[in-house]
Amino acid sequence: MVIVPAIDIINSQCVRLTKGDYNTTKIYNSDPLQMALKFEEAGITHLHLVDLDGAKNKAVVNWEVLEKIAKNTSLKIDFSGGLSSEEQLEKAFDLGAYKLTIGSMAVKAPEIVKSWIAKFKADKLILGADVLGHHIAIHGWKDQSDMEIYDFIEQYVQLGIYHIMCTDVSKDGMLQGPSLELYKDILKRFPEIQLVASGGVSTIQDLRDLKTIGCAYTIVGKAIYEGKININELKSNE
Repeated sequence: MVIVPAIDIINSQCVRLTKGDYNTTKIYNSDPLQMALKFEEAGITHLHLVDLDGAKNKAVVNWEVLEKIAKNTSLKIDFSGGLSSEEQLEKAFDLGAYKLTIGSMAVKAPEIVKSWIAKFKADKLILGADVLGHHIAIHGWKDQSDMEIYDFIEQYVQLGIYHIMCTDVSKDGMLQGPSLELYKDILKRFPEIQLVASGGVSTIQDLRDLKTIGCAYTIVGKAIYEGKININELKSNE
């Protein structure tokens, strides 16, 4: 299992939210690159970089943060937040993104996303399945769709997508543990996927539990910033 620290961006600063609520914004570092370098120094190889301004505005905003981290580190960056056109995907890859996570557009415009899969290939894209009460949440989790999570995943597995990032919005930023039962169920239904667990991780034991049930990747965010998990502990628990 690969452990992937998260950097969420608002106004070019490193922040965290609780349950995706922008009113709970807490700034942890004014320099995201500095944070990314700390992860790299600890032996981390991957980074989950989210443009929260982009997610809210439905178009990428913080391009310069992606570019700066990609140019100054060797981290494999999974970038997301507001990606809404082929041109934006191309720009993100050109600026150094390793993979891109597609969430809201996968719900609203599946035909467009299907064309992106054909152009950029399934191994370069991650399906963002952000779930709230077993339904998919979109637009930075401000809206809840009618799409049920298992139908949503099935739709894109059939198109060749095999990296699935699932965030239980009710767990995100709460430091109360991940949704193990949900992830077990997803992996039972879709054993062929590479599941990226996201939301709720608060202890090293959480990471061990996620590894045990078969998650391929785990996102760790607030637990790092709040000092619940030491950066130097991450690599040894992969």
